[in-house]
Amino acid sequence: MARTESTMLPLGSPAPDFSLPDVTTNQVVNLADFRGKAGLLVIFLCRHCPFVIHIQAELARLGTDFIPQNLGIVAISANDVENYPDDGPEKLQEMAAELGLNFPILYDESQAIAKSYQAACTPDFFLFDGDLKLVYRGQLDDARPGNNQPVTGADLRQAIAAVFAKETPDPNQKPSIGCNIKWKPGNAPSYFG
Repeated sequence: MARTESTMLPLGSPAPDFSLPDVTTNQVVNLADFRGKAGLLVIFLCRHCPFVIHIQAELARLGTDFIPQNLGIVAISANDVENYPDDGPEKLQEMAAELGLNFPILYDESQAIAKSYQAACTPDFFLFDGDLKLVYRGQLDDARPGNNQPVTGADLRQAIAAVFAKETPDPNQKPSIGCNIKWKPGNAPSYFG
């Protein structure tokens, strides 16, 4: 299991645009769909990653807890499905159903959106305020497979609470750690080690 840290995109960065198909509805979801929300959480994930599997119940709880409070949430999967078929749209659709996810999972086949966010790992979290400016990028919490820390979502939940209060989250943020995004051969971005 490769341990890769998130790139820590600069705070204040505008949310990169996206227009991608939702694996559960086949509807195209755009960044513009989330304008007017209190904030937007973009999660890069995949189906097979042990780091994602470790926190998947908390991902479902985030949707249950915060979508009713007007937080936009969207998950994006960008893994190379040719070499990692468990991360294809059909498997992501199964994942959404099994977990009862109430937010869209989008499929970034070209990997262009993952690059625009400088996503590096799964899971990778990007929280934007109501103006779609980046206020948090980093870990869900301190839990990792095998480290016996409880999955609480504490770090991300504190940042979301700050967004709801129209405050700035603490800028001292720990990077997320997970499996590297599975780039297509010859497609790995320059920021990716």
